Amino acid sequence: MQIALDEARKASLLDEVPVGAVIVHGETGEIISATHNEMVRNANPTAHAEMLAIQRACQILGKSRLVDYDIYVTLEPCPMCAQAISFARFRRLHFGAYDPKAGGVEHGPRIFHSSSCFHQPEVIGGIEEVPCGEILKEFFQSKR
Repeated sequence: MQIALDEARKASLLDEVPVGAVIVHGETGEIISATHNEMVRNANPTAHAEMLAIQRACQILGKSRLVDYDIYVTLEPCPMCAQAISFARFRRLHFGAYDPKAGGVEHGPRIFHSSSCFHQPEVIGGIEEVPCGEILKEFFQSKR
């Protein structure tokens, strides 16, 4: 999660919403991709940290399923990212701060509990919740 937090800090410096994501091999812990939000940079509303991390990991590994991999994200994934995590067939999702307003895992549509969801990873929320939440609070306070 510390690497995901480092990615979130990079995003903040670029005036992107500070969310970071890291994909690792579940057994070895080898880091496959580490990214942050790039929506402003790419002028693309789908350029969330999770989406970019998944795309890069799939390119690097040459496969569309990440069955033996875990994803670490500093913020509870939104519905779009939660669905992509399901499609990729991750072994585990680890996330930091909960997102009652826009989350899609523990809040909102709870994607993994939907009848249209074919794969539910193991979910571990609240990892480094305070620092993950603080970086977001500081970012949005600076915008007000």
